[in-house]
Amino acid sequence: MARKPGKETTVPPAGSKRAGAGGRSGLIVVATPIGNLGDITLRALEALREVDLILCEDSRVTAKLARAHGITTPFFVYHEHNADRVRPALIERLKHGESMALVSDAGTPLVSDPGYKLVRACHDAGIAVTVAPGASAVLGALVVAGLPTDRFFFAGFLPPKRAGRRSALAALVAVPGTLVFFESPRRLAESLADMADLLGERPAAVVRELTKLYEEVRRGSLAELAAAYGDAEPPKGEIVVVVGAREGAEAVPAADALDRALEAALARLSVRDATVEVAAALGVPRRQVYERALALAGRGKADEDG
Repeated sequence: MARKPGKETTVPPAGSKRAGAGGRSGLIVVATPIGNLGDITLRALEALREVDLILCEDSRVTAKLARAHGITTPFFVYHEHNADRVRPALIERLKHGESMALVSDAGTPLVSDPGYKLVRACHDAGIAVTVAPGASAVLGALVVAGLPTDRFFFAGFLPPKRAGRRSALAALVAVPGTLVFFESPRRLAESLADMADLLGERPAAVVRELTKLYEEVRRGSLAELAAAYGDAEPPKGEIVVVVGAREGAEAVPAADALDRALEAALARLSVRDATVEVAAALGVPRRQVYERALALAGRGKADEDG
């Protein structure tokens, strides 16, 4: 009889291999639904039923999926807070022939979570790693946003504080492709405003509640979206922001883009460090950046004195 899913904090003792494991061992990375429980593959269900142990972020979330599909495999909670401590014991069990599935609360594991460290440890130990691909909020948002998909950069969550967020955005100005971000509802309006300021006039889409009942795709320029969400209550649900590449993405950034990047960097760095960071991010000669940084720093000092 499989154990009831729980909030385990220590690695459970190794047991005999489950009858359905089919003799396979190693780690399988399994994508799970991002909202609609029907969005799971037949191969993912087979893997979750056959492995010896399911590694999950939150057993309550995974238990809901398990109940919906009759999965009785035991769970073990594996997340960023206990990963370093329990990983060695999990690797030992895998080395001795057990099979495990790694899942996240929603979507494809390793996207904005620390699962890559377990995958890396498995490779280092000679343990087989396979994947059962499936749902992904990043790809889902990208394909419904109506923006170019040939090249894109996933930036995850931006820093929550304004200075860090603006610095992170400044470093993305020269990326020659569509940008994809995760964002929380309460920070959405502020982030869109900073994107409009730092990234410039670009088409964008706010994709909310993918695959769920109230799925919504709202399109417009960054400035238009910032204004719309700034005048309303924070939306509910999971949010992905997709931003189109700037016009002439291969060219040297315009002077205003350089100024925005430098102003964000100078808010937290010295002139020298800001120059190094922005020159690397935008691909602009360091001397040119340094001269502009000096001018902006001098202007800021003059404003303070005045």
